[in-house]
Amino acid sequence: MQSSATPRVSSVDVVRGAVMVIMALDHVRDFVTNVRFNPEDLSRASAALFATRWITHFCAPAFFLLAGVGVGLAMQRGKSAAEMSRFLVTRGLWVAFLELTVMAIGWQFGFQLLPAFAVVLWALGWSMVVLAAVVHAPRMAVAVVAIAMIVLHNLL
Repeated sequence: MQSSATPRVSSVDVVRGAVMVIMALDHVRDFVTNVRFNPEDLSRASAALFATRWITHFCAPAFFLLAGVGVGLAMQRGKSAAEMSRFLVTRGLWVAFLELTVMAIGWQFGFQLLPAFAVVLWALGWSMVVLAAVVHAPRMAVAVVAIAMIVLHNLL
C-alpha cells in the first residue's frame, strides 16, 4: 500500500536534531561538571567551555525559525489557515503549560506555584499562539512587519 503523504523535508529534521543535540550537551555540561562559574566569563573559562556555551545562543532562534518553517511547509502542502490556527493554539498552550509543570518539576525537582523561570518553551508556546493569528494576515503585511522587526530590533 502506497502512502500519498508528502515526505518530510530532511534538511529541516537535520537542523532540528542538531539543535537538540547542542542543547542537550549544554544541559549535561550544567549537571555533570564541577564548574561553578559562568562559562561566558572569559577570565575563567577555557576556549572550549566558552564555545560550548556560546553555540547554544543559536538554539532558541533556530527553534523559533523552524516553527515558522513548519507552518509555512504545512500551509504550502494544503493545510488551511483555520487548521493551522487551531493546531498552533493547541500546541502553543500545551508547550506553555508543560514549561510550567513538567519542566519546573524536571529542573527544580519540585513544583512551585511560581516557577523560577519560564524561558524558551514558555516563549515558544506563546509565540505559537500569536502565530495562530498571524497565519490569517496578508502575506505582504507579515513581510513588512517582519522586515521592520529585523531592521528596528535594537530600538525595541
